[in-house]
This record gives sequence, structure tokens and C-alpha cells, in this order.
Amino acid sequence: MPPIPGSGLAKGLAVTLRTMTKRAHTAQYPEVQPELPPRSRGVIGLFEENCTVCMLCARECPDWCIYIDSHKETVPAAAPGGRERSRNVLDRFAIDFSLCMYCGICIEVCPFDALFWSPEFEYAETDIHELTHERDKLREWMWTVPAPPALDPGAEEPKEIAAARKAVEKAEATAAAAAAAAAQAEAAPPADGTPDTPAGGTA
Repeated sequence: MPPIPGSGLAKGLAVTLRTMTKRAHTAQYPEVQPELPPRSRGVIGLFEENCTVCMLCARECPDWCIYIDSHKETVPAAAPGGRERSRNVLDRFAIDFSLCMYCGICIEVCPFDALFWSPEFEYAETDIHELTHERDKLREWMWTVPAPPALDPGAEEPKEIAAARKAVEKAEATAAAAAAAAAQAEAAPPADGTPDTPAGGTA
């Protein structure tokens, strides 16, 4: 059956009439901040302590908007006779948000959980060159990252937490065994069989 001429116009006018009878809702921004979803993609926060300067985020970025500079430092041997090691020290970590397309690839590929999504979105600038934010600003945004959702109660324990818990339990058991052995050694009589006498007393 062919459509009735003008039916599309009638449907559009019906939607318009229904909308006209409803009260408009206006968000009073910036006086009232919007309630954003917990996984909003605002800006990228940097947890600098976790960064090992592996450069994986900069290499995988399709826009090449991540700039990283570093230098190597020599770490002394931890034990006598050991050899010195070298480690990368982060000098600069910057993101050019005028180029970033918020794909999240850098966050996904980071193997050490140094990058996180922050819901902050108020970082407009009058000059496009000021949209390149250095690591100090990225670290400030890190503290606005929401907490991760709670784990499923029925899920198995993560292997990292299980390994840490077993290590703590083993250390506590070793310490308890050493304390028990020390207490038993103090309570045991002397090996020659003579009873203990107080100092200055008679047997």
C-alpha cells in the first residue's frame, strides 16, 4: 500500500506539538556542573610513579600527540658483589590535546597502568599552543580519576593480590614460628640439669 501523501509531515508536526506542551529543561552551566557518566573521556591523567618510559603509548598513538623525553641513570648494586643497573628517568611527558582524538589507545596499551581517563573537561584555552599540557598538569588530573568499580563478589581473586597475600601470610608464619622458638628456648631448663637460682640466692 503506497504511503498517504503528507503522512511524514503529519508525524513531524505531531512530535512538534507534543514537545511544545512539555516544559524545557535548561542546564544552568557553569553554575551547575553536569553529572557525567563514570567512564567519561575527558582528559588523560598521568600517574608518574608507574611510568617506566617504555614509549609504548607514544608509538601506538595514531595522532603522535604524546611527547616523552627521558635520560638514563645508573643504579648502584643492591648487594655487595652485584652489578650496577641502568634505568630510565622521565624528564618530560606531554600530551597535545589539540591533536588528541580521545581514542584511548595509549591508556589501553600502557602495561604499567600509568595513564587513566579523567572526567575533567574544562580545559579550553585561547591559544591552541596552550593545549599541550605537561606532566605537572596531567598529574593534577590524575587525582580526579574516579575509583574503579567494585569487583564481582563471585569472581576469583586476582593473581597479584593472591601472590601478595600469600607472601604476607608466609612472612607472618615465619615470624610467629621464630617467636615461638625463642619463647621455648627461654623456658627450657639449662642443659646441665641444674635448676635456675636467682642471683645472690642459695641453691
